[in-house]
Amino acid sequence: MKAKALACSAILGLSLLATASFAAETIRLDAVKIPEWKAVYGRVEARDSVSARARIGGTVVDLKVTEGDDVKAGDVIAVVKDDKIDFQIAAIEAQLLGLRASLENAQSELTRGEELIKRGVTTAQRLDALRTQVDVVRNQIAAAEAQRSVVVEQGKEGAVLAPADGKVLSVPVTKDAVIMAGEPVATIGGGGFFLRLAIPERHADLLRQDASIEIDSGNGHESTGRLAKIYPEIDNGRVIADVEVEDLPTAFVNKRLLVRVPVGERDALLLPVNALTNRFGVDYVTVRSGEGTAERAVVTAKPILHDGKEMTEILTGLAAGEEVLLP
Repeated sequence: MKAKALACSAILGLSLLATASFAAETIRLDAVKIPEWKAVYGRVEARDSVSARARIGGTVVDLKVTEGDDVKAGDVIAVVKDDKIDFQIAAIEAQLLGLRASLENAQSELTRGEELIKRGVTTAQRLDALRTQVDVVRNQIAAAEAQRSVVVEQGKEGAVLAPADGKVLSVPVTKDAVIMAGEPVATIGGGGFFLRLAIPERHADLLRQDASIEIDSGNGHESTGRLAKIYPEIDNGRVIADVEVEDLPTAFVNKRLLVRVPVGERDALLLPVNALTNRFGVDYVTVRSGEGTAERAVVTAKPILHDGKEMTEILTGLAAGEEVLLP
C-alpha cells in the first residue's frame, strides 16, 4: 500500500510539474532583421585646419603658444620683429623735422611778402610763388606722415594672430627663428571635431546617411554617432565618410578609434538574456518538446540591444519556429 501511495504521489508531482511548465510564459523564436556591422578604424580630425601666418618677415621675438593649447580667434600667438622698421620710422621722423622747419620758413616768407605787397614793394607774382611754396611743403609733410603711418602699421603686423577658435596642432617655428612673410607659425584645428572613416568601396552602396554608428573610444567606453556625410569620390578604393559624435575624445587629434558601421541587414534568432541558464560555461534554454519540455545547449553571440531590450543572438542549437520557455 505504501508503494502504491508513493507511486501515485510521484505521478501527481510530475503531472503538476508538466502543468506548471506549460503554464509558464513562452516565446516563439522567429528570425528578425538586425544590422550587419563592418568594423573599421576612424580618425579624429578637426573640421577646419588653418595656419596662423606671419604678415611680415623678421625674427620671432616672442612665442606664446605650444602644441595642445586652446586659443581664441584674434589671440596673439607670436610676435615677429623687423629691426629695419624702427630705422625707417626714425628716418621719416627726421624728414618730418626738416619739412616742418621748411614750412615755418616758407610761412615766414609768405607773411613778409604779404606785408611788402601792401607797400607796393613786391609783385603779386612773387606772392603767388611764396603761397605755392607753403602748399608744397605742407603736402610733403602730409605725405611723410602717411608714409610713417604705413611703416608703423607694418610694425604692428608683427603680431601673429590666431585665425579661429580651436586647438594648436603644430608649431613649426621656435623663438629667435628668422621667418619670411607668409610663413606659418602655428596650425590651428577649429570648427569642432569629427570622425573620418575610410570604408572599402564594396560597401559603398550599403551605406546610408544618418545611420547610427557604434564607436569604441577605448578603456571600455562605447558611444554612438551619426553618419553625417558620405563623400561621392572614392579615394584609393575607399569611401570617405564623416561621423558626428557628441562626446568624441579630442585630447589627441588623428587618434584612431574602432568604429562599427552598418552595411546591410541579416536574419538572426534573438532571445531575451534572461531566457538563458549558464552552467559550467555552457548556455541552456528550455524549449517545448511535444507534450513536455527539454533543455537544449546553445551557442550565443554578444548581447545586443533590439527595440530597447537586451537580447542574445542564438548562433546554433535552435531553429526558427521553436517555442522557448521564459523563467
